[in-house]
Amino acid sequence: MSCRRTSKKSRLAQAARIYPRPFLKWAGGKSRVLPQYLPYFPEYTTYYEPFIGGGAIFFHLVPKSAVLSDINEELVNVYQCIQNHVEDVIAQLSIHQDNHCKDYYYRVRSNLGQDCVERAARLLYLNKTCFNGLYRENSKGYFNVPMGRYKNPTICDPSLLMSASCALQSVAIAHEPFEAILKRAQSSTDFVYFDPPYFPISATSNFTGYNRYSFTKDDQIRLRDTFVTLAERGVKVMLSNSDCLFIRELYEGFNIQVIHAARAINSNAKKRGKIAELLITSY
Repeated sequence: MSCRRTSKKSRLAQAARIYPRPFLKWAGGKSRVLPQYLPYFPEYTTYYEPFIGGGAIFFHLVPKSAVLSDINEELVNVYQCIQNHVEDVIAQLSIHQDNHCKDYYYRVRSNLGQDCVERAARLLYLNKTCFNGLYRENSKGYFNVPMGRYKNPTICDPSLLMSASCALQSVAIAHEPFEAILKRAQSSTDFVYFDPPYFPISATSNFTGYNRYSFTKDDQIRLRDTFVTLAERGVKVMLSNSDCLFIRELYEGFNIQVIHAARAINSNAKKRGKIAELLITSY
């Protein structure tokens, strides 16, 4: 099944009628827990999200002024291409959808692509067809997740991508580490949401190495220090992480709420279910 080749004008009209939502599946994505987050969103002028992931919070808030960033260059490239070249990405995804099969998946997985649009469409295609939508790289930065078992995956959704593109038009998107937020957020009119790789509470929950830039215990401490510095400036800071003694001790003195989230990724389906996570705020 191929994408419908409607005109750009028609797609923009469709996008205007569709509320934007994440176009990527992402481990730990926040779409399902959003109702529990609603009471804790503050008033703000500019929104910052240094670990953009699937962007569920951003697409829910649709802020007028925002900066989205991540250290994952391929992820940042996808957002930039959806923002600036969405029609070209849709065209590439249509090709992937027409050709999808096991052999094609592994050929695409082994070939990074020649330009930014090809790379963006490649990541989106792999994300929609790989096992559980998991993003994982080896030490050399190569995507290495096997193909998932989907009978008819939705690879190309022009309306979804166009609505996301509309939401991203006035947004700054940057490839940078989370500490760069210290040069950006300065006052109480700024709202920063951190959704880092969670601190593992068991061997099977260790997804901190989702790409070549693994997130270590020392990184968690540096993130806490960044959180504290922003809070001292009066910046409104919110952070999600696993519910464990280490994280609770790191953020002692701040407001800590328990969120109940569904565990979506586990090789054993019987072990998927509700788990406790923390939502920490400086306000």
